[in-house]
Amino acid sequence: MAPVSTPTFFTRKQASVTNGWGASAERLGWLIASLLSFVLLWQLVASYADDVRRFPTPAIVLETVSQLAASGALWANISTTLVRVILAFFFAMVIGSVIGILLGKFPRVDRFFDPWLVLFLNLPAIVTITLCFIWGGLTQAAAVTAVALNKIPSAAVTLREGTRALSRDLNEMAEVYKFGWWKTLRHVTIPQLAPYFASAARTGLALIWKIVLVVEAFGGNGKGVGYQIFIAFQEFDVSIILAYALAFILIVQVIEFTVLQPLIERVNKWRR
Repeated sequence: MAPVSTPTFFTRKQASVTNGWGASAERLGWLIASLLSFVLLWQLVASYADDVRRFPTPAIVLETVSQLAASGALWANISTTLVRVILAFFFAMVIGSVIGILLGKFPRVDRFFDPWLVLFLNLPAIVTITLCFIWGGLTQAAAVTAVALNKIPSAAVTLREGTRALSRDLNEMAEVYKFGWWKTLRHVTIPQLAPYFASAARTGLALIWKIVLVVEAFGGNGKGVGYQIFIAFQEFDVSIILAYALAFILIVQVIEFTVLQPLIERVNKWRR
């Protein structure tokens, strides 16, 4: 009696799941090895420093983190900053993507507004932040607007280049087979633009959270990680600065590792 073979579909699906877990484990291994190397280098440099207050060891910073976490100040300030990051990221990606797609789709519109885009790309962040606070006051809306305005131009440029790179052959195929606008958007346009969305999102997250800290230091109104770092700077308390910085960086790394990197790998699979 001949052995029953496993259907090809399930074999491929099982192999895909196994490869996915293997890729995640490999990413986690590299992440842990990289962070451990950084901590060892930090400890080595701090051991030769004369002033522990100005250059604290990892143990001192971890102790500060635990104290801030126990008091509740760490979570309160990080949550405030994360809300601003998420809001600014959402508005910047949506507005920037729409602008970029329109510029890439209509060359005349692009030629007219390209100088505007170059202007906002080169406008210093500190100018945008200052004007938003002057015109809108020290409010949450002004802070989110200031951050989003600094990201919108770069997102627009990325999506503009992605729209320019859309395959004409695929669009003509969709017209021949009468896909309709919704089916064309879903199965032809979005898959081609997905890598550009992912790239804009990844660089956008890295840029936005840094600008959020500057905005909070400038006009945090007593709340947020950036404001706490500014207060610690006035007191020359490096351990608090590093404690807040490390805690927030770890959260961003978790988002990068669990959301953005798997998303980028998934949207790029169709090109292979």
